[in-house]
Amino acid sequence: MSGAIGGFAEAGDAADATVAASTDPGMANAAEDVRALRALAELRTASGVTALWTIDLSTRTLSELFGPSKLWQTLCGEQLDLPEVLTRVHTDDRDRLREAVDSSAGGADFEQRFRMVDRYGDERWLHARARYLDAGRPRLVGLVDDVTEHTQLVRRLADRRRIEAAQARRVNELAAKLVSATTVDEITGLLTHDFLPIFSGASSAVMLVEDGALVPYPASEADHPPFARIAGRDAADTSFPMGAVIRDSQPRFYDNRAEVVERFPAVRELLPHVRSQAWATVPIFGDGRSAIGVWQVAWNEARSTPPDERALMLTLAGLAGQALQRVRAQAAQLELADAVQQRMLPGKPPQLSGLDLAVRYLPARQGSRVCGDFYDAIQLSENRVGLVVGDVQGHGVEAAAAMGQVRIAFRAYAKNRFDPGEVLAETNRMFAEGVDEDVSFSTCGYLVLELDTGRMRAAWAGQPPLVVASEADYEIWQPATGPPVGVDPDSTYPVSERLLDPGQTLLMCSDGLLESTSVPMDEGLAQVGQALISQQTNVEETASRLVELTPAGRGDDIALLVARMWDRHICGIGDQ
Repeated sequence: MSGAIGGFAEAGDAADATVAASTDPGMANAAEDVRALRALAELRTASGVTALWTIDLSTRTLSELFGPSKLWQTLCGEQLDLPEVLTRVHTDDRDRLREAVDSSAGGADFEQRFRMVDRYGDERWLHARARYLDAGRPRLVGLVDDVTEHTQLVRRLADRRRIEAAQARRVNELAAKLVSATTVDEITGLLTHDFLPIFSGASSAVMLVEDGALVPYPASEADHPPFARIAGRDAADTSFPMGAVIRDSQPRFYDNRAEVVERFPAVRELLPHVRSQAWATVPIFGDGRSAIGVWQVAWNEARSTPPDERALMLTLAGLAGQALQRVRAQAAQLELADAVQQRMLPGKPPQLSGLDLAVRYLPARQGSRVCGDFYDAIQLSENRVGLVVGDVQGHGVEAAAAMGQVRIAFRAYAKNRFDPGEVLAETNRMFAEGVDEDVSFSTCGYLVLELDTGRMRAAWAGQPPLVVASEADYEIWQPATGPPVGVDPDSTYPVSERLLDPGQTLLMCSDGLLESTSVPMDEGLAQVGQALISQQTNVEETASRLVELTPAGRGDDIALLVARMWDRHICGIGDQ
């Protein structure tokens, strides 16, 4: 034994202690206590994670009690000076440990947790505790525990909790994206790419049932092996896992190749073409309990899919199924809305000698695709044409119905009225008297163009100004305007005139092309004016360029009409 404890003698004089104990009962009891204490020390230090120690505070000498123990030999070896030991304590802990020892010299107990490099160069976490004793010489007597494994375990648990918390946040974020996704490719892309790292998978696939066959999604994955080998297979073919899942709507999980081949021998032909070793295949449900597709995650090593991962996959597949049903329903509604809108608008503009015409209609990106913006070109007598662009307030079926009424009224009155102001006034009276309470007014612009002279006569009801452009410049023409149609049945509308010269291009449009909350109308007019200058030769190209430009964005519906006078027609030469 290299040290003593309390006021007991050094154990090296064991014979004298035995003789004294045989003649003095008190000494005999003390000797028994020492032996009991040694036995307890041996029990405590036998595990290799605890050692008993003492520091002589007067000499700053550190030594072991009841040694040697495995931990002490690993940490210090023989008796050491405290300054020498402190050199192996982590620099972030060294000053704190030294201050604690100095504080104990004044009679305080000691307890510290610190890092220290052992004799073999490994860093260890230690927890040291000691009592202050002063039986002739002041010293600390205590024990030290190696808590490295415990500290590492706590850290691993903390890291795991952080990872799980981060993963949970990621799942919630992606689930929210599923709910808000607007296309089939977006939904299936979330399953095949974004969710894959959550399960530590190597690959993933989504197959949807279309016309009884399996179709891979997203569409960009269709040509990638092994999807191409599965695409087009009968969805009811239960010789493969995906078909079986679709048939009975039950998920299937296979930990290795042997399991899947035993259940589905036909899979053997596909295995040489893939690296996968384990699979999880879950159904994607529609409105009922019938599967509209499957989602499969694969791993490149054999593994068992734990219950929490199985439950999460089923939950996410359920959300994806709801999102797919919603997107498909919306697509059907949009298809119907487009058909309705096209039926409400006129067909191709008339073919006129001396004038080229092009028209476009764009619904807003958000909201109903059925709306009240409209255009029309009406062939009139005496080689004239009536051009109309308007915007009925609101969106939806009511606005579209009102738009149809206004357009039909324009056509009817234009055929029987020569003056554009009278045409607009009659249309206003009809609209104001028969307007639906959900649609209160409409802005309109009506222009009659004489093809022989280029004379334009315009009546305006709150519409944006026109843009007239040549190869060198553009002008903004704002005809005198009356109130929007439908506000006052007795309103009258003044008529403004100007010429459209040969080779000039005219633009009439609704305000959705020109202005928004972030783009003022003046800025929008300037952009379309420059576009008209650069696109002077072909009205169809001009209209397409304006559709690409859309200065105000696509937050509102857009109707536009582009007209261009032929260069030679007014000169009386015409086409030969």
